[in-house]
Amino acid sequence: MTYEKAKLDDTEELTALRLEYLLEDYGEIPQDKLAMISASLPAYFHNHLNKDLFAFICRNDGTIAGCCFLYVSEKPANPSFINGKTGTVMNVYTRPQFRRQGIARELMKMLLSESEKLQLDFVELKSTDAGYKLYKSLGFEDAASKYHNMKYIIDRQDEA
Repeated sequence: MTYEKAKLDDTEELTALRLEYLLEDYGEIPQDKLAMISASLPAYFHNHLNKDLFAFICRNDGTIAGCCFLYVSEKPANPSFINGKTGTVMNVYTRPQFRRQGIARELMKMLLSESEKLQLDFVELKSTDAGYKLYKSLGFEDAASKYHNMKYIIDRQDEA
């Protein structure tokens, strides 16, 4: 097994891995939404890979066995992030036939090493129950905040 940072040549397989991850995470996804996501991913990777999105991959005989993404964003500094650069972990995924071999751990170590090189103030993630123990063992802590985690969903039904 070899571990490396993904390149633009990996776009097709990164797209497949993202779709596999989403299907496993969300369960069933309506076919029209899945098609739209699939169509948008190659351009997204082309525009963002190794700029503000870093993908770390594990290859086994040429096939990508697992991956994880680091999305880097820059915001105005405050006492919680002095230089304004933070990271968000996304899409930690190992294909079923390669699980329980330490792939996610090694990929996350690469991601955290890259985060240090990029001088990020912190790296955050949302963990499933399945990944919680791994992230705790790597040094992630439960985040507590006086703020409420909220979002506003834009209604796109009127677009046609």
